[in-house]
Amino acid sequence: MRRWFNSTYHGMKFNISLKNEHLLSAMRKCKYAPDGQDPKTGELRFFRSLGGRRYPRFHIYAQEQEDTASLNIHLDQKQQSYKGSSAHSGEYEGSIIEQEVERILSLA
Repeated sequence: MRRWFNSTYHGMKFNISLKNEHLLSAMRKCKYAPDGQDPKTGELRFFRSLGGRRYPRFHIYAQEQEDTASLNIHLDQKQQSYKGSSAHSGEYEGSIIEQEVERILSLA
C-alpha cells in the first residue's frame, strides 16, 4: 500500500491503493457516501457523518488514477454560512484528521 501525507491548508492529502476495485466501492467500504462531483475541479466528493447528523462530517475530495486514488480530507464542523459560498467551519489538520486517515488506510 502506497501512502503519503501532505498536511496543507486545504486538507490532508494521501493515497490509497484501489487494487481491483472502483473508487466508489473502496469509499463505501470505508463508510463514506458519495457527495457528487466538484464542478470546478471535477474531483469526486465523499462524506462520512459523525454522530448520525449531517454535521460534523469528514469530507473527502478524490481523484482516481489507474490503480490508486488521491484523497484530500478535512472535517466540516457545520454547513457553509452563505448560499453560493464554499466557506465553512472546517478542520484541515490535527489528531482527529490523522486518526481518520489511519482508519481509512487500514480499511482500503
